[in-house]
Amino acid sequence: MTPPSSGHEHPPVMDAFLAAVVFGISLLTPVLDNDSGTRPLTLQGALYAAVICASLTLRRRCPSAVLAVTASGTAAAFAVTGHKSPLMLATMIAMCTCALHLPRRKAVLEVAATAVLLAGTSVVFDHRGWTGPEVVALSALSASAAAVGFAVRNRRAYVAAVEERARRAEQTREEEARRRVVDERLRIARDLHDVLAHHIALINVQAAVVDLVLETEPVQARESLAHIRRAARSSLEGVRTTLGLLRQPDAPDEAAYEPSPGLADLADLIASFTAAGLIVDQKITGTPVDLPPAVGLTAYRVVQEALTNASRHASRPNAELELDYLPSALRIAVRNPAGPVPRSQSTGPDPLALGEGGHGLLGMRERASALGGTFTTQLTEGRFEIRVLLPHEGTGT
Repeated sequence: MTPPSSGHEHPPVMDAFLAAVVFGISLLTPVLDNDSGTRPLTLQGALYAAVICASLTLRRRCPSAVLAVTASGTAAAFAVTGHKSPLMLATMIAMCTCALHLPRRKAVLEVAATAVLLAGTSVVFDHRGWTGPEVVALSALSASAAAVGFAVRNRRAYVAAVEERARRAEQTREEEARRRVVDERLRIARDLHDVLAHHIALINVQAAVVDLVLETEPVQARESLAHIRRAARSSLEGVRTTLGLLRQPDAPDEAAYEPSPGLADLADLIASFTAAGLIVDQKITGTPVDLPPAVGLTAYRVVQEALTNASRHASRPNAELELDYLPSALRIAVRNPAGPVPRSQSTGPDPLALGEGGHGLLGMRERASALGGTFTTQLTEGRFEIRVLLPHEGTGT
């Protein structure tokens, strides 16, 4: 397996500096170590050592070739002089580089072959056998150089893995933050649409009534104005509630549902439509249960938007509302007579064109999907129907 890139490679000038240091050590060691039995290098020996040390400048690009050059030079120096050579340091550096950059199996084979070459040279020219101290020392030095290279390699791989995990975690956090922002924007848009569309539709209807009967029936005109005031007040309260939630960024998600209406407020909602002239025929089947706040809010908003669409688009001012309490779900169906539509749309599922822009229908679909439910519409035989299925785990009342 190819080793991971460390990301901390030294520039070539550092390798050149390392080669110069090793060459300097090879020149000074015979002079400073009088007990080693080595002699100072001749001019020919110095040039020979310079070539071997210079090969270290290519150790990162050609680690195997550099190891072969340094090992051969060290073995040749040992064979010629009969003494241990300071060029062994260059060979150790080449071994360490192979362990750091080559695939593990190849690095182990090359380091082992180098150790056998040096030990064999010592046995042949030193005549002390394979268990002599020189062979043991060469084997230990080779193993130490390889161990250092593998240790650095493992450390770099570990650091790279940690950095990659941190990068992915940060990317995941950013994606999650962006997703939450998008979801929050959609939720705010749905809430504002549901709060405003219903009341503004009622205000529009009552304003038309006022304009029609203001001079002839002032009592009815005053009643319509009262409905307008109540609708405007309710609209302002809904907007104030939504904005209040936006000012509490640290509030739990459940807080978005606590001040919001549920099916318990359905009677008042239907009464407001009735006051606006829409006749609502309500039917409840099954055993009513206490719904979670999120499900109750979604059910209320779906009924509110569906009846708002009926009051705006129905050919006659009447609608049918059916609530079916299933064991683990609530089924909502709202039907109303459809207005005139093109012949191509007289039948078929999901006619979103009736929503005038689709924001209301799209909002209902998003609310249902957020709870794992389904949303469908159907236009058949002059009747427009909205069906929503909301799963829940309520407790029977």
